[in-house]
Amino acid sequence: MANIKKRLDCNVPGDFFVDASCIDCDICREIAPSIFGDGKGTACVVKQPQEQEEREKALMALLSCPVSAIGTLKKEGIRQVIEKFPIQIEDGVYRCGLSSRKSYGAMSYFVLHPEGNWMIDSPRENAHLLRNIKKLGGIKYIFLTHEDDVADAEFYAKAFSAKVIIHEKDAHAYPHADIILSGDQPVSIGEFTLIPTPGHTAGHTVALYRNFLFTGDHLWYSPSKKSLHASKEYCWYSWEEQIRSLEKLLHFRFEWILPGHGRSVKMKEEDIKRQIKELIKRV
Repeated sequence: MANIKKRLDCNVPGDFFVDASCIDCDICREIAPSIFGDGKGTACVVKQPQEQEEREKALMALLSCPVSAIGTLKKEGIRQVIEKFPIQIEDGVYRCGLSSRKSYGAMSYFVLHPEGNWMIDSPRENAHLLRNIKKLGGIKYIFLTHEDDVADAEFYAKAFSAKVIIHEKDAHAYPHADIILSGDQPVSIGEFTLIPTPGHTAGHTVALYRNFLFTGDHLWYSPSKKSLHASKEYCWYSWEEQIRSLEKLLHFRFEWILPGHGRSVKMKEEDIKRQIKELIKRV
């Protein structure tokens, strides 16, 4: 739990607060955007919860913070809220929440599927989440978009005997993976299409499932820019490759962008393609 003595000045008065240990990973603003906003290189509480739903979302953000930088003066409700993970987005697609310090607070996802459930990247090790996923049928595949967001994948893989998937160029981050992707061509596993998108890392790969694109650290929505965004500053392998990988996405159809870092967004297919084209021109 956060330290009240380190409470940031940017927080509005009241129950919830962010302290100075915040790493500005953005997960609190993704889960509870009406409560958490921007400070100076940190998140801050910009509005105290008024309704029960707002309080639950604020508690979900508190529990999901990878560095325990969010605090509350009132502890009631925490035990009930942790049983609400994973958090459903739409059509059997969930946010895992409970982000890991190991992945700098990256978001991970869970997909309920009749042929076997998937986890996209990994949350931190958590017994409550493990139990809740078990109730949903466990995990058949764990797909790792890239080397940065492996987190506690091994914990979940062992618990469910799940097959771990990663591209060979990032496989050093999980060398005992069960399925090693290679090359630059898309690979289909059931309803999932795994699309190599080198740039952020050499082996970065995104996953397309129905109208959902799980983008790792390749592409996300920026509320400040009100458009899709990619970062040259946080590109660890090749910015030129990343731009070519953005162009590759224009050949696929999807409405949801679900990233590891940055905000998720749902928009019309034609708007996504237009914004990707505009992004490529800008960079």
